[in-house]
Amino acid sequence: MTKSAIVDSRGGVTLIAGGPVRRKDLIAAQGLAPCLVAADGGADRALALGAHPAAVIGDLDSITQAARTELGTAVHHIAEQDSTDFDKALRNINAPFVLGLGLLGGRVDHELSALAVLARRAAAACLLIGPQDVIFAAPPLLTIAMRAGDRFSLFPFAPVTGRSEGLQWPIEGIGFSPSGRGGTSNMALGPVRLEMDAPGMLVIVPRARLREALEARLVAEPWKC
Repeated sequence: MTKSAIVDSRGGVTLIAGGPVRRKDLIAAQGLAPCLVAADGGADRALALGAHPAAVIGDLDSITQAARTELGTAVHHIAEQDSTDFDKALRNINAPFVLGLGLLGGRVDHELSALAVLARRAAAACLLIGPQDVIFAAPPLLTIAMRAGDRFSLFPFAPVTGRSEGLQWPIEGIGFSPSGRGGTSNMALGPVRLEMDAPGMLVIVPRARLREALEARLVAEPWKC
């Protein structure tokens, strides 16, 4: 996040991108993070769902002219092509947390790039919401109120090690890496404590655990990066 961010919010921000978004997920996200921001073509997605973003951020190669006209001065053009619209938006939002919609469940290349941004900007309290999942970058220490039997998956975007309590299969002693060992389909035995030695690990929990994931992420100390 930058000191001269385009969006400066005391509360959480819902960030909507151009991928699939369910109306009920938008309503749930805005219930937690009322300020709505769109990443480029997410502006059209928001308007189609009857929502009016306070700002649109991106290189503007996806937003329609109709949406640009309707939103007027709320549209902010960032011309560089070295980053995705999600990255452009995330680094220009100053808020306690961001809930991302329209970044999961669509095109695979878009989804992978969004997950890479999430891992790279691990210090940001950003959670992506999909039809089945909530995904966020693991902080150095995470304590989350899971229920016994909940799926608790870990996917590394960098070589990383760590320790866990409350998982059916503990992670201590495992060297995770993107092309090597992952941690998908682990299972919570109850509350989970996760400690990571470096940034780069993504946590994937069921959509029903959004509030628990958000609460856990907000009280966790961020990475110093």
